[in-house]
Amino acid sequence: MNPTANEATTAAATPESIDGWEAPLTELLTDLSQTQTELLEVLGRKRDLLVAGDREGLAAIGPEEDRLAGRLAECQQRRQGMLDAAEERGLPHGNLRSLAEAMPDGARRALRPQIREARSRARLLQHQSLTNWVLVQRTLLHLSQMIEIVATGGQKPPTYEKSGQSASGGVLMDRAV
Repeated sequence: MNPTANEATTAAATPESIDGWEAPLTELLTDLSQTQTELLEVLGRKRDLLVAGDREGLAAIGPEEDRLAGRLAECQQRRQGMLDAAEERGLPHGNLRSLAEAMPDGARRALRPQIREARSRARLLQHQSLTNWVLVQRTLLHLSQMIEIVATGGQKPPTYEKSGQSASGGVLMDRAV
């Protein structure tokens, strides 16, 4: 597997001993925090646009959402590069928290709140994304029901009918209705 340029840069920029990892980790967590915060704001606006049914607003917010998704992917690549570099150096590499916990006391205390906040924002992002997904699903269900009403003239066929065919035609298919 060929490492990306970003992973190679991360691996080259990481120190050999645990003592020098605070700055790269802090930089990554700061970038991640900023990206997560911006994405939370965009997802909140998207939720409002979904509720309002503002198609133009939803279309306009798409590029910003894509840009932030790209930044999150970049943070993930940097994170993976750091963990790979930590593994090569025999340091804890399961996650950023385990790497931070192996650092000297001062660095560990400085990084703990940043890691905790990043995890919290990640949960908020999941919640916000799920909320938006539910809104979209409800809208699709509503539209599907509206199409069914238009297609059947609002009349549902009886569940138990002897002939097997409904006596009513659909509005879209039967001009007599």
